[in-house]
Amino acid sequence: MRRLAKALATLLGIVVLGLVVFTIWAWRSAIAPIAPPVATSFDPALVAKGEKLADAGYCLTCHTPPKGKPYAGGLPMVTAFGTIYSTNITPDAATGIGNWSLEAFSRAMHEGVARDGSHLFPAFPYDHFTQVSDDDVKALYAFMMTRPAVAQAPPPNTVPFPLNVRLLQAGWKLLYFKEGRYQPVADRSAEWNRGAYLAEGLSHCGACHTPRGALGAEKQDAHLAGASIDGWFAPALTAANTAPVPWSAAELHDYLRNGGTAYHGVAAGPMSNVVHQGYARVDDADVNAVALYIASGNGSADRKADVGQIVGDALARSRYDASQAGDHGAALYMSACAACHYNPSSGPLLARPELGLKSSVSAPDPTNLVQVILHGVSVKDGLPGTMMPAFGTGLSDDDVAAIAVYLRKSRTTLPPWNDVAGVVARVRGGKTT
Repeated sequence: MRRLAKALATLLGIVVLGLVVFTIWAWRSAIAPIAPPVATSFDPALVAKGEKLADAGYCLTCHTPPKGKPYAGGLPMVTAFGTIYSTNITPDAATGIGNWSLEAFSRAMHEGVARDGSHLFPAFPYDHFTQVSDDDVKALYAFMMTRPAVAQAPPPNTVPFPLNVRLLQAGWKLLYFKEGRYQPVADRSAEWNRGAYLAEGLSHCGACHTPRGALGAEKQDAHLAGASIDGWFAPALTAANTAPVPWSAAELHDYLRNGGTAYHGVAAGPMSNVVHQGYARVDDADVNAVALYIASGNGSADRKADVGQIVGDALARSRYDASQAGDHGAALYMSACAACHYNPSSGPLLARPELGLKSSVSAPDPTNLVQVILHGVSVKDGLPGTMMPAFGTGLSDDDVAAIAVYLRKSRTTLPPWNDVAGVVARVRGGKTT
């Protein structure tokens, strides 16, 4: 009995000592507040540079809720651990970052630690931002500190105890976070390295396009392999992408710059803001660099695809076949969709996406296709000045599922999707997983 008691006491002592050591290691001191800087104290050229960088990181998207004031925070991010609301990053001293020094701002970007010393949740992608250079962080700081100050505190997060204990985030970092600036790859061109720097750092493409493990960290062995996020599916940016026409650097450039291409359709869902609140305003050289970097890793240059044949086959499959007369999905498609998605034999038009070429029809699951059928594509999404109406109010779940099944069967040679009806019900119900 004494031996057991002694062993338990020893074990307890080790645990307590371990907690003390962890707390000391994880603790970060607060950085003294400053008086909010005067906007005119920043070099206008530095502010302009910061604005371009903020566009590349689409900071506005995550820190501005619908109908909210720019950068004032409050956008809900639903995670498996609860809802986390983005913070106010305007220069308001009470609710924003007005009393943050450049040192405090840099620490948040590079280490994921707030001015008061608390560890940030990785919903803020500091695991990507740690790669951003000191000079670029300085420019971002200048831009943010010259925005209109907005007094607005975000709603409280709903992460439950003990996951809401900020000190525990240090344990997550110990497992998954590696601090450090981007290091150029010696045998790659300057343009490729610029693209890698933006895509892996400030633009944090992997935050959406990489699947995550049980603790919310990106699976590095499946980097950019595609993932479900916010009720959509972010397709693979690797050779695993199922789009019939390869995503060449030129196609990627046009998609990021304009919001769509004739071969790949238009941006919708979360990707729409990435384009229209981000890359549509980024310098073309940077758009080209990111496109080059992504294309270099997706096998498009090695894929010996006859684009003309692929397009011709897609156009042929889209022609109405009288034998489909008894197919409920075919009938619905002809009455509701065919007039806008018809293309001439000369090739698909940018404003009339050819569905046999769209990633949403060839994707591993029907989520994106169902999202677009139910909710449409608004005039602010996709291509400027064009839109697709929402059919969610006029079509039942069975109708939407029938159209999706019909398109998969008639426009591709891929296996049918599983449980399309279940996906429709989930998407209509607004569930994200």
